[in-house]
Amino acid sequence: MNRSAIPDLSSRELLAVCTIAEHGSFMAASLTLNISQPALTRTVQRVEQAIGLEVFRRTTRRLEITPAGQEFIALANRILADLRISFESMREISDEQRGQVIVAAVMSVAYTQLPRIVARYRESRTRIEIQIREGVHGTVLDDVRSGVADLGVTYIDEVPVEFSAITLATEAFHVVMPKGHPLSSKAGITLDEVSRYAMVSLPKEAQTRRFLDGLASAAGLILQHAVTVNQFATVMQCVHARVGLAIVPGGAVPSALSAGLISRPLTKPVVNRTVGVVLLRDRGLTPSARGFLGQLQDDWSLSGADESVRQENSV
Repeated sequence: MNRSAIPDLSSRELLAVCTIAEHGSFMAASLTLNISQPALTRTVQRVEQAIGLEVFRRTTRRLEITPAGQEFIALANRILADLRISFESMREISDEQRGQVIVAAVMSVAYTQLPRIVARYRESRTRIEIQIREGVHGTVLDDVRSGVADLGVTYIDEVPVEFSAITLATEAFHVVMPKGHPLSSKAGITLDEVSRYAMVSLPKEAQTRRFLDGLASAAGLILQHAVTVNQFATVMQCVHARVGLAIVPGGAVPSALSAGLISRPLTKPVVNRTVGVVLLRDRGLTPSARGFLGQLQDDWSLSGADESVRQENSV
């Protein structure tokens, strides 16, 4: 681009020329813009000098716009309109009234907590588009690392050094099963007892499954992963169909109970994992992503799970 061929003009100067053309009078334009006529005359002279063209032809009786001036005024109006639209758009983005947020989340979180939080966020931000990318722990980190996602929600007990983490809550794990299951009469269920039954599980690459397999191996047990599925909702459906039982984080207990399942805390060992937000260090968030992060922190609660624990203990 030949930058020397671009006239050095300000939006104020463009507005002055367009206002004169609109009113057909220097006097009326000076009143509208609240500047003196001599100052307005100097502004027009500055514009004409910068573009090397005569915009207005002044006579004793009237003001005429030259043919070149008509072309320039049309261009100036388009530039001013584009500036107004652009600034309004940027203001909407800054005020979280327009934009996009992409959230990567482990499947258990995407299935349980996120829908309620998304609904709360969009109550006052209806023009923000939300994308939720469901996956296992590794894919959540990959999405945030690559920039595909603005932020991730996953287990943060161990995350690589390139990420910063914000704690949301600590979740204990529970065993869910269909009503009438032989273990449903117990107040708590041990990993040894779980190992005697078929299980519905997430894929091998899921961090929770690897963690539970590690605990079982350390205790000399082997978990029976009879059915492996890729969606958390399918886990619940398979358990409801009596395919097997499943071990889920505490945040999923309300969903399990609403699906007509029984939930009991996992004991011996008691398993706790920390759920949080992962962000790539030194990468800033857009205004809409910052707003969504704030909504996550404000609304995240295990109170529903705690209430469900009280309900399951009363069954």
